[in-house]
Amino acid sequence: MNAAMPPPMPEAWDVAAVRRDFPILEQQVHGHPLAYLDNAATTQKPQAVLDALDRYYRHDNANVHRGVHALAERATVAFEAARESARRFLNARTTREIVFVRGTTEAINLVASSFGGGFAEGDEVILSAMEHHANIVPWQLLRERTGIVLRVLPITAAGELDLDALPGLFSRRTRLLSMVHVSNALGTINPVRELVAAARERGVPVLLDGAQAVPHLRVDVQALDCDFYAFSGHKAFGPTGIGVLYGRERLLEAMPPYQGGGEMIRTVSFEKTTYAGLPHRYEAGTPDIAGAIGLGQAIEYLEALDWDAATAYEQWLLAYATECLMQVPGLRIIGQARDKVAVISFVMDGVHPHDMGTILDRCGLAVRAGHHCAMPVMTWYGVPATSRASMAFYNTPEEIDRLAAALHYAREMLA
Repeated sequence: MNAAMPPPMPEAWDVAAVRRDFPILEQQVHGHPLAYLDNAATTQKPQAVLDALDRYYRHDNANVHRGVHALAERATVAFEAARESARRFLNARTTREIVFVRGTTEAINLVASSFGGGFAEGDEVILSAMEHHANIVPWQLLRERTGIVLRVLPITAAGELDLDALPGLFSRRTRLLSMVHVSNALGTINPVRELVAAARERGVPVLLDGAQAVPHLRVDVQALDCDFYAFSGHKAFGPTGIGVLYGRERLLEAMPPYQGGGEMIRTVSFEKTTYAGLPHRYEAGTPDIAGAIGLGQAIEYLEALDWDAATAYEQWLLAYATECLMQVPGLRIIGQARDKVAVISFVMDGVHPHDMGTILDRCGLAVRAGHHCAMPVMTWYGVPATSRASMAFYNTPEEIDRLAAALHYAREMLA
């Protein structure tokens, strides 16, 4: 591959050392070394997370907040320590603002069902055209129940929010602005501080979908001044089935419970139930204890990294990959925002993304092919689907070279 080179690779990031933390990356697929470029779908897990899960099930497995025996106490301590890690990670004011959920999707459904349950017919929620389905469908379900109105902020050809259109979307009936921090389909980093400021001027609460942001960006919910922030553990190098909803304490205090049963109660009789305090009133049933502990370990792993070096390396990798892919005849990158994380969606003339994904897989390259649970984005660009290479701090320029070579090969075969 003789693509024009971007600036030299940052030397402060030792990618070889980092890769040794992720044993899954050592394998071969179809006779080739695995190049895992599907990190926007889910990230791989460092040994420290695997060890934490193994340790919990081997030594501490018990339910939390219930038993008085040693295992139950150890499990409870580890579970609540993970909550403190999540609080620190987001810089929330208190662990009362950290609710464990299954992931971003459940977090948004919780807000739509509980906070949105107070909305009335004609009330409005502002979304954007780059949302993934998890930040569209819950509001449509709420619309069916209550008659709310969804207003959609358009995007530009580059894949950025059309901020000029934002003021016109607010009205006296606006009850919430709910938007993605980083687009999973395009990689666009949205100007969330501006969004929050615009909403705050009008007294409108803000929910930010941070599923794709937390693996790449430092997030400070107090600095952002948002009211809700959601992310999934498995996209932040933690286990699947666990995530976090941050909620401003006064809002969580005022919201009704989302689900009933388990430890979300204080007292129960057939006449009346009273509810536990924050955050447990939103955690019905037995939680994903191991998942939470694994997420806490993932957060500690991330906190131990040189975050600035990792970010610089990922941005270099994005520039290098963009340059390499632009050299492939017939390939078009979908979404070229000025501020992006290391995600590249693309289409190739005459090649369906699913066929592309299959060919790349046979070369040991794991990429995503499809609509990425963001069908409105595909509709906006007039494509049924894209291929998506999404990178993490453990990917290498050699893997990008292999991707580019495989794309040339795919074009010769299929285009």
